[in-house]
Amino acid sequence: MSRNYEPKLIKALAIDLDGTTLLPGGILGKRTRDCLRKLVAKGMQIIISTGRPIESSEKYRSAIGAEGPMVFFNGAEVAYVPSGITLHTDCISMDVVDFGTDIARDLGIHYQVYLPAGISPDTGKNDPNQLWEALVTEKDSPDAQYYKSHTGVTPVIRDLKKIAALPIDGCIKGMYIADPSLHDEVRKRMQERFGDSITIMRSFPTFLEVINAGVSKGEGLRIAMEHRGLKPEEVIAFGDEENDLPMFTVAGFAAAPESAREKIRDSADLIYGPIAEEGLAEYLEKTFL
Repeated sequence: MSRNYEPKLIKALAIDLDGTTLLPGGILGKRTRDCLRKLVAKGMQIIISTGRPIESSEKYRSAIGAEGPMVFFNGAEVAYVPSGITLHTDCISMDVVDFGTDIARDLGIHYQVYLPAGISPDTGKNDPNQLWEALVTEKDSPDAQYYKSHTGVTPVIRDLKKIAALPIDGCIKGMYIADPSLHDEVRKRMQERFGDSITIMRSFPTFLEVINAGVSKGEGLRIAMEHRGLKPEEVIAFGDEENDLPMFTVAGFAAAPESAREKIRDSADLIYGPIAEEGLAEYLEKTFL
């Protein structure tokens, strides 16, 4: 892309977290934090758009002081934060959860699912003590521990075949954590079974996510922008992975870090410095501060 924009007309920045805004290791750098806080104070709207759940994103949101409709679970959920009021949810069916468990067991790889907020992983009924979306997996494996250290979300260990039988309409998403060499096999089996009724995308080098058809960060961002009264030409989207590409077509403009894959960089209107050097902050300071 090569769209040009006028900085003074930009009212909002839609920012992916991992690989885009955060330092390696999921750390919000001081320079980036301070820059985003200054922009919020000046009236710039910051729309977090992430594959993470609200629980895992909250520490970053509160650090920069941003509020309003934001995008979680790659667009499967749009919620107003900090209140946590859900504005939109789009779930995969429990058949997808059930078959996804079969694939994971057969290939010997980690699989996990997120239940909708407030749903008990034991009964499938509303539980006032279940404030956030419950993360459920079958084993406390190294991959489960890696995800916990990456996101701060503690999984509930349950039989996923029993989870698939709960009396609920669906789960927000399923996720495999596996060597990228196995991703194509997972995609093949899932698509042979469910076809166009699901979307499969990579959100991190080893993360392969399964969400409902039509769900994307682009659709989530469109809904968040609608609630905020924003026009495409007033928004820049920042991302580094294939799950960010739908945002690039919904926002008026798109930006990617130097570390993004070539496909992502080619789809962006501008490229900023490496995340290890807080390239996003450097770009935003020069452009908006």
